[in-house]
Amino acid sequence: MEKTIKNTWSPTSWKEKTVKQLPTYSNSELLEENYSQLKGLPPLVTSWEIEALKAKLAEVSAGKSFLLQGGDCAESFDLVTSPKIVNMLKVMLQMSFILIHEMGVPVHRVGRIAGQYAKPRSNDFENVNGKEIHSYRGDLINRFEATEEARMPDSNRLIEGYHKAGLTLNFLRALADEGFADLRHPEQWEMDFMLNNEYYKEYEAMVDSITKAVRFMESISPTRVNNLQKADFYTSHEALNLYYDAAQTRQVPRKTGFFNLSAHMVWLGNRTRDLDGAHVEYFRGIQNPIGVKVGPPFTVDETLRLIETLNPTHEAGKIVLIGRFGKDKIEDQLPPLIRAIRKEGFPVVWSSDPMHGNTFSTEDAVKTRNFDHILEEIKSSFAIHRAEGSYLGGVHLEMTGDNVTECVGGAEGLNESGLGHNYETFCDPRLNYQQSLELAFLIAKEWKQSYL
Repeated sequence: MEKTIKNTWSPTSWKEKTVKQLPTYSNSELLEENYSQLKGLPPLVTSWEIEALKAKLAEVSAGKSFLLQGGDCAESFDLVTSPKIVNMLKVMLQMSFILIHEMGVPVHRVGRIAGQYAKPRSNDFENVNGKEIHSYRGDLINRFEATEEARMPDSNRLIEGYHKAGLTLNFLRALADEGFADLRHPEQWEMDFMLNNEYYKEYEAMVDSITKAVRFMESISPTRVNNLQKADFYTSHEALNLYYDAAQTRQVPRKTGFFNLSAHMVWLGNRTRDLDGAHVEYFRGIQNPIGVKVGPPFTVDETLRLIETLNPTHEAGKIVLIGRFGKDKIEDQLPPLIRAIRKEGFPVVWSSDPMHGNTFSTEDAVKTRNFDHILEEIKSSFAIHRAEGSYLGGVHLEMTGDNVTECVGGAEGLNESGLGHNYETFCDPRLNYQQSLELAFLIAKEWKQSYL
């Protein structure tokens, strides 16, 4: 029997609750076999790393640093390749360098990577050529191909997901520890995409300043400045498939409580934050930092009760509140939430997700997002926090290091007719490499206007 905490909580007590966004596996015996196998495999991350991230997030909640969380909407098993991983780490590092240079505070990088294999869906089934099949819920659950066989939930994919996450994490650690983050190589900075942008000269000057500062530090240092080539990088995913996350939730020697050792941080989605639901039951028992997506429909009272449930000791760095309101609703819905949380004294990290509330479909039924709408929500979020005396300490972005054509707008002026050139996403549209760097520059400008 597993030891229990917090009123008979265990990594599997969620099974006694109503489960949303998780289809039924037809072969329950195979599911139990795969669950047991996954439970016995080595952890992907350590409790020390989790605690280190939580300490850094506590600094964010105190207004002393900034959180950059970003990555793919849904990772694909087939795209666990070195170019994809390199490009994602590159764009995250360069975005963080922009923010650090412009804002003058530490920036903590948390990727939607090495486990972001499951996605919530509005409908359990979809109609394809007159036949009803399961909706695609991410590679951790079924396959993307629109056939009845491919879409059947398959618990073997729990094991495959673990191995793909392990390969990704291993390569990320090697890159981040040994030279890929080296600021000595300005040729890594690609600026042509900014040529038509009104901020090009400022961007160019910033990159030049970074490289000159690195050369100066090396010229006065008697030894190699080793920390210039290393970077901390943490992983996160939406803990949607509770079989996957529960199997890797365990106790560690000489520490209290249970840790989800599949990722440093996990988040609770907008569709799975029911107070009496299975996901909240699972989340309330783990020691990891927890992201909570908040957006319409929601109520302030339920959100307060949720935070109290997940963090009854009011531990700083534990809760990252990720607002996803949409540009048209944020001015009405965010201020009352800020005031209520301040009144309760909850030490949350405030983060802005400007992506999910600003999705729309073109006349050709292509799902996309407009760069200007994303920026508008970010600007509104900064302005509201500034007016309320609060600190917006992070952003949460669906983005990629590849030059995809999924979101319209940005410095290159991608329009709807260009979306088909390189539209790769398996679920929601992502900012590409150029749009991501441009947005980092504009986020830094908004932060400076609010807090300097």
